Amino acid sequence: MDTQDDCIIIGAGPAGLTAAIYLARFHLSIRLFDCGNSRAALIPRTHNHAGYPHGIKGTDLLALMLEQAERFGARREMAEVTAIVPIDDGFDVQVEGSSFHARSVLLATGVVNNRPDMPRDEHDDALARGLLRYCPICDGYEVTDKRVGVIGTGDHGMREALFLRGFTSDITLIAPGAAHDLDKECRARLDAAGIAHVDGPCTPIQVRDDRIVAATPDGEMVFDTIYPALGSKIRSDLAVAAGARASSDGCLEVDAHQRTSIPGLFAAGDVVKGLDQISHAMGEAGVAATTIRNLLDEQRPIRR
Repeated sequence: MDTQDDCIIIGAGPAGLTAAIYLARFHLSIRLFDCGNSRAALIPRTHNHAGYPHGIKGTDLLALMLEQAERFGARREMAEVTAIVPIDDGFDVQVEGSSFHARSVLLATGVVNNRPDMPRDEHDDALARGLLRYCPICDGYEVTDKRVGVIGTGDHGMREALFLRGFTSDITLIAPGAAHDLDKECRARLDAAGIAHVDGPCTPIQVRDDRIVAATPDGEMVFDTIYPALGSKIRSDLAVAAGARASSDGCLEVDAHQRTSIPGLFAAGDVVKGLDQISHAMGEAGVAATTIRNLLDEQRPIRR
């Protein structure tokens, strides 16, 4: 470890790239590590992100953000971080056999959606065509008045189905396993909203022409779109292993300035509990980056 960076950013999705833009423009030395699996890259086209009236593909948005960060001196390195170790004057960040020394670290590693049981190529094709969707906040508008299936159960599945009821009246909640785990209140709320609920399992799930089909014990069900409501895995392992506090589901606990329980370690985006939206992640990253700048200035005044 011959040099010390002001900040190492782990993750190059919307949060990580926003932080890179801010920190580079603050004239700080940064490293941006990207293992190449941002969830934003899977978005066929987002129409929720302000400033793009005709929508924008996730990959195009990430490319533009990276270009902007690089314009101000940020550099992305394609590598996977394997450990964050707090040390006396910052952090030792271990990356595929090498170590880097940083005064601060920002974790922007996001989450991974739990997927239905489908071959990967078929899943990705259905996702690209809008036959599978994961975010009703992002794209519920696109299923207005269409036939929608929701794979899920329990409180989480019920809430996703009820949210989608604001866009269409034709919704079926299908259990991913053999039978629904719905208590009396859940069933009553679904029935009151006119949402059908059928037992599973719902396999196989197949694409046929412009529809998506789920096989159930009651027979095949054909939909315009299916939303898997199967939860997600929070990619907070690096911070938790370093000693940062997290919620029971793995979301990192942060304060209003995106500071984790470890001094100098920050987190932004979907790895933090909150609204899983690009705009929200970018806002958190701006807060985190500005706080990092001010923290480092208190330790050692930034002068040009």
